[in-house]
Amino acid sequence: MLEKRHSTPLDQLIVGVDKALRVMAGVASASRPTPAARAADGQLDAAEQRHAAGLMRVNHVGEVCAQALYNSQARFAKSDAMRAQFEQAGREEEDHLAWTAKRLTELGSQPSLLNPVWYAGAYALGTLAAQLGDKRSLGFVVETERQVEEHLQGHLAMLPEQDAKSRAIVEQMRQDEAAHGQAARDLGAIDAPAPVRKVMSAMAKVMTTTAYYV
Repeated sequence: MLEKRHSTPLDQLIVGVDKALRVMAGVASASRPTPAARAADGQLDAAEQRHAAGLMRVNHVGEVCAQALYNSQARFAKSDAMRAQFEQAGREEEDHLAWTAKRLTELGSQPSLLNPVWYAGAYALGTLAAQLGDKRSLGFVVETERQVEEHLQGHLAMLPEQDAKSRAIVEQMRQDEAAHGQAARDLGAIDAPAPVRKVMSAMAKVMTTTAYYV
């Protein structure tokens, strides 16, 4: 029987680059059906369609960043158990990436042209968080998910009422993000310091404002 080969740092690098290229190219597969499938297809005028597309592009960028964060935190995690946790969360978040990409196509739009920039920035942040240790890295997850959940709640208020498909996706994403944040707390997350939370909030504002248009 052949002995199982352990992955080397080069293997991990190759896998990481492959994941990054697939995310930035918009290649994602969902393990769950899109929530939009069970929602009615409401009629949107041109302005409402552009607005919904802008909001869903922002949400898609958020999922690009989530993939980068979880990929980097998994790669630099201090324990195998924590690495497995980040990898599992990343797989669950890939559903969101696929759902938002599909909805953008249905709305006649496209993902952000700046996805490589967003991915690189989020990967750098995740790498930095991982260097602080698993508990603080989990704290970074808690704060990220808290901000994302708040942001998605805001989108539910801004999306056109008749856009039931986009709203169904955003609501399911909101529930999932809350669950991921709670899972990180249950694993013993240490809260991110206030200055870090402020920096994360400021960076998120730049991203959401820009991605709505580009």
